[in-house]
Amino acid sequence: MRDAKRKPPSDEETFLRRFLGDPKRTGAVAPSGPVLAREMARAVDPQWPGWIVELGPGTGPVTKALIARGVRRDRLWLVEYDPYFCKLLAERFALTRIVRGDAFALRATLGGRLAHPVAAVVSSLPLLNVPPPRRLALLDEAFELMGPDGVFVQFTYGLRSPIPREAYAGRYVGRCGAPVLRNLPPASVWTYRRAERTAVREPKIMKLIDHAERLGAKLAEASETALARQGDRMKAMLKREAAAFRSRRRARPEERR
Repeated sequence: MRDAKRKPPSDEETFLRRFLGDPKRTGAVAPSGPVLAREMARAVDPQWPGWIVELGPGTGPVTKALIARGVRRDRLWLVEYDPYFCKLLAERFALTRIVRGDAFALRATLGGRLAHPVAAVVSSLPLLNVPPPRRLALLDEAFELMGPDGVFVQFTYGLRSPIPREAYAGRYVGRCGAPVLRNLPPASVWTYRRAERTAVREPKIMKLIDHAERLGAKLAEASETALARQGDRMKAMLKREAAAFRSRRRARPEERR
């Protein structure tokens, strides 16, 4: 006899199903892990005045971390495109404001809804799945909603800034936190602020930090190139092994009986 109550799917199963349905928009096969979610929430000070806008919350791991950090639920705006995730978020996070819409059209999605400036925008969007100009446009629209000291928080699985540095240089300053190795796959959290505000806070070390970022970008590019070459070699080796295996099977047909 079947159980009357079927066990609900885990967040990992739910996320995987949504990914298989629309890989480009979901962007990952699993939700952010709790360690990564806490690292993203750490970039937000609960004492900052204004709304906190979260983009692409999915099943809500970062939302949960923001609330645990002390951000009141009624200060949170959750912008989610997937209607299933919207329903799930409404069940899990009462008092939060959930908006179904396209976060890459942030001005249209939130236009006219916010009576006060935004203190921070926290994004789990798959930025690497969209062209660089669209990523920069998102950053621009986010800062249009934020006060002068606003911060844009974004995680990435890549080795470099998910928004190309050359695209925002002179306008924004990006900072990368330590790699979150306990996430699967490992990730890093980037924060972006207006360049003029950052320069006021850190006048003596800005040049040193910028130099370190440029050096880091070069090292990351070299690492990515080396990894890509290694991957190509592995693929070629696997193809050779597969061809050799098929050849051996054809030479000994009796083994298939």
